[in-house]
Amino acid sequence: MVQRYKIADFHLPNFFEQAVEKFTETLLLYNKTHNITGAKNKTDIQENIYDSIYPLQFLKNRPKSAIDIGSGGGFPAVILALAMPSCHFMLYEPVAKKSAFLHLIKSKLGISNMDIKTKRVEEDEPQIVDLITSRAVCDTKLLIKLSKGFYDKNTIMLFYKGQRADSEISDLKNAQIFTREKRKYILIKGSDSAV
Repeated sequence: MVQRYKIADFHLPNFFEQAVEKFTETLLLYNKTHNITGAKNKTDIQENIYDSIYPLQFLKNRPKSAIDIGSGGGFPAVILALAMPSCHFMLYEPVAKKSAFLHLIKSKLGISNMDIKTKRVEEDEPQIVDLITSRAVCDTKLLIKLSKGFYDKNTIMLFYKGQRADSEISDLKNAQIFTREKRKYILIKGSDSAV
């Protein structure tokens, strides 16, 4: 199999390419009837996969535990769980049809380092994690508030944002933005950024 995905300073597991190919096939099929993501073809999905793993090159420490807020069609959480098999991911997705898709993917791909909760993150009992991710859910400061109880000074927050990212972090400490085309990745170091 041709290696399609490469990230600087990060080694993807040997099974990654085959797993994301199976993920792509399943998402395309499921999306026809359930419309859970805007990625409608293989090229769109491949771009979303690359978008999901791109910021791994900026993570200095490898997390052991993570939560993803609003996991939707699996970007970035499912892809990150495949890329980092030693990190346990808890996915929060309150929309039943999207959560059902995530459960299907977990089962079909045999992803043992991932659990899914069909609820909002703020409805759960918090526990401190190493990494908090979210893509296109809400404003950065609201994401930090929703994550209260899940982070401490060592937690890294990784938020996948668009053009307004700069204004969302203007008064936050320890926030960095990395840019790739129109995507902006916000990296924030834990509780120093509490709002």
